[in-house]
Amino acid sequence: MNDKIITLNHGAGGETMRSFIKKLFVENFSNAALNSMADAALLEFSGKQLAFTTDSYVVKPLEFPGGNIGKLAVCGTVNDLAVMGAKPLALSTGFIIEEGFNIAALERIVLAMAETARAAGVQIVTGDTKVVARGEADGIFINTSGVGVYPLLYDLREKPVVAGDALLVSGTVGDHGIAILGARGNLSFKTSIRSDCAPLNGLIADILIHSSGVKWMRDPTRGGIAAVLTELAEEFKLDLLVREKDLPVRENVRAVCELLGFDPMHLANEGKVVAVVESAEAEKVLKTMRAHELGKEAAIIGHVAAIGTELVRVETEVGGVRRLQRPAGELLPRIC
Repeated sequence: MNDKIITLNHGAGGETMRSFIKKLFVENFSNAALNSMADAALLEFSGKQLAFTTDSYVVKPLEFPGGNIGKLAVCGTVNDLAVMGAKPLALSTGFIIEEGFNIAALERIVLAMAETARAAGVQIVTGDTKVVARGEADGIFINTSGVGVYPLLYDLREKPVVAGDALLVSGTVGDHGIAILGARGNLSFKTSIRSDCAPLNGLIADILIHSSGVKWMRDPTRGGIAAVLTELAEEFKLDLLVREKDLPVRENVRAVCELLGFDPMHLANEGKVVAVVESAEAEKVLKTMRAHELGKEAAIIGHVAAIGTELVRVETEVGGVRRLQRPAGELLPRIC
C-alpha cells in the first residue's frame, strides 16, 4: 500500500477502490471464495452450495425519490445474491445510530426494509443495534448480510464466455446516481428523476427459468455500467463492444449528464442487471426481461468481440470508437 490515508476515492467503486481492496483485503484474507471478488461468495457445505454476501450503506441523503437507506440496504443485498444465480433466503441487519436521530425517520427506514423484504420473498432473521454519541455516525449506517441457495436453476459458470455472446442491460442506466444528486439539493434546477432501487430476484428468476443461455450477471451499482463491464473484461480477458445508441438512458438523466459532464455509464444504479447471454438466446432473454415490470426498457447493448484482450470499447452515436474505463475515483459521494 502506497497510500498513507483513506480518501473518499477508496470507497467510490472506481479503479482506486478496486486496487485498494485487492492489495489490502484480498491479499491478506486470501481464499478461494474471496479471491474471485464476486458480488457474493459461493461456499460448499456437505455437497450443497450457498451464496453469502454482506454490504454496508451510508447513503446521503437518507431519504430520496424512490426510496430510502432501508429499502436500499435490502435491495442491494438481495441483488448481490440474485446476480450470482442464487435464490436469496434470509438477511441479517445491523444498525449504527447516532444519538439524537429522529425516531419517526427510523420507523420509516425500518418499515421500508420490512416492505422490501416481503416483496423480495426474504426474511430478516437476525440483527444488531448500536447507538453512538452525536457526531460519530452522520445519522445512521446500516449493514445487511444475506444468504441464498446456489444455484437457483443452473450453474452460471458451466458455459464459458465466447466471442459473439450478447451484452444485455435490464433497463435505463444512471437513474439512482442522478436521483441522489438531485435529492442533495446540489442542482440549481428541479428534477423528477427517481431512484431505480428495487429487488431483482424475481426478474432474474424469470430470466433463468426461460433460458439456459445466461453466463454471467452483475448489478451495476458504484461505478455503474463502466465498472461491471471492465470487471467482466478483466475476469475473462475479453474485448467488449458496446453500442452507445442502444444504451437505454432517460432523457432527463441524459440532459443532466450533458450539463454536468457525466458519462451515464459511470453512474450508479440500484435496480438493474447486466448479463452476458449466448447469442442464440439473447432475443429470448430480452423478451423475458421486457415482460417483467422491472425490465420493460431492457436492451441488447453490445457483444463480446474477441477473446484474449482486456478491453471495453464504445461505438459512439457519431460512428467513432472510444475506450470505456471504470472511473478512477469519486463521482457522486455517498450514493449507497
